[in-house]
Amino acid sequence: MIQPQILHITLLGATGSIGSSTLDVVSRHPERYKIYALTANTSVDEMVQLCQQWQPRYAVMSDADAASGLRSRLAATDSRVEVLSGEAGLLQVVNDEAVNCVVAAIVGAAGLVPTLAAAEAGKRVLLANKEALVMSGKLFIDTARANGAILMPVDSEHNAIFQCMPDSLTQHHSSVKMINQQDSAGIERILLTASGGPFRSWSAEQLHDVTPAQAVNHPNWDMGKKISVDSATLMNKGLELIEAYWLFDMDIANIDVVIHPQSVIHSMVTYSDGSVLAQLGNPDMRTPIAHALAWPERIASGVEPLNIFDVAKLDFERPDLSRFPCLRLCYEAIKRGGSATIVLNAANELAVAAFLDEKIGFNDIAAVIQQTLDSADITEDVSSLENILEADAEARKISNECILAMHSSSRV
Repeated sequence: MIQPQILHITLLGATGSIGSSTLDVVSRHPERYKIYALTANTSVDEMVQLCQQWQPRYAVMSDADAASGLRSRLAATDSRVEVLSGEAGLLQVVNDEAVNCVVAAIVGAAGLVPTLAAAEAGKRVLLANKEALVMSGKLFIDTARANGAILMPVDSEHNAIFQCMPDSLTQHHSSVKMINQQDSAGIERILLTASGGPFRSWSAEQLHDVTPAQAVNHPNWDMGKKISVDSATLMNKGLELIEAYWLFDMDIANIDVVIHPQSVIHSMVTYSDGSVLAQLGNPDMRTPIAHALAWPERIASGVEPLNIFDVAKLDFERPDLSRFPCLRLCYEAIKRGGSATIVLNAANELAVAAFLDEKIGFNDIAAVIQQTLDSADITEDVSSLENILEADAEARKISNECILAMHSSSRV
């Protein structure tokens, strides 16, 4: 029996929910996976524990002060883990020749540069960072294709879509091989499912008074605060819409968002013969992570099999774009093209942070995004990382001004 190649993993965003789930799956298969590097932003206490447990070659903190603190804490334990910091440290553990798998789980625009570097280095990239595709789209896919990267989607919806694609498209172990192949495979539509979040049935008036504590309380998934708020506004689904557009080379007119509150069907693909293929499972991120790590094999994830009798029924409905305008803005940004999705993403990141800090209201998140899109200079040329980062910086400046104005008026 041929033994599978051992994957030496750099885990970007080790202390987040995706990072924790990845480590749980890896712990079940020590003969297949080794943790080479762990990265985090400022969570020193958590990183000390992870370094002691996993003994990676490197630990990277994005924040220099946090790196210094981690270095001191580990030195007291005679740890051999080498601590790096900043973007240079992230790029080192992504590009290292010893690494053949990078799990991209840094939330937000901060994950773009190291994730793009992983694609450029030709690694097996488990993509859990939506912003890499939302911001860099064509550049990211072209980079992955040119350098032979294996791009495996980890978001439960995109992983489900990948699993529902025909073998003729997935035999290369990467969604980047699917470009311009949909027609010959008979694929007609992608149905991207969404739980609808905690406020699916709330009126516009009720949404006006949503608190941060309510918004982060997702009914089905255990996620970080930012992603939970994105799910509550349906922005998370809009970002996934943009991601699917690039991952699967599908016309945006042929991608539908379907509200499915049970979160049992993770997405579907419609074919020209009338077939609709769906991937089902309990809502647990360890399933798509295990699939992406082991593809084309299957391994135990630790997730209990779905009991269809317990589910009893499956509900579906169309999203209400008037109550959840963030999803509408995502459709519009894709159609507008150029830097529009970069601007949208930057505005949303700052607006969500301001909402969590109670500087603006829940409905103000969409208002900040709309105002930023209306005010920003939407450029056509987003073919370089420099242009992408410039568009991102300009959008953040405009968004901050919008947030400041809203916050000031609310205090009058």
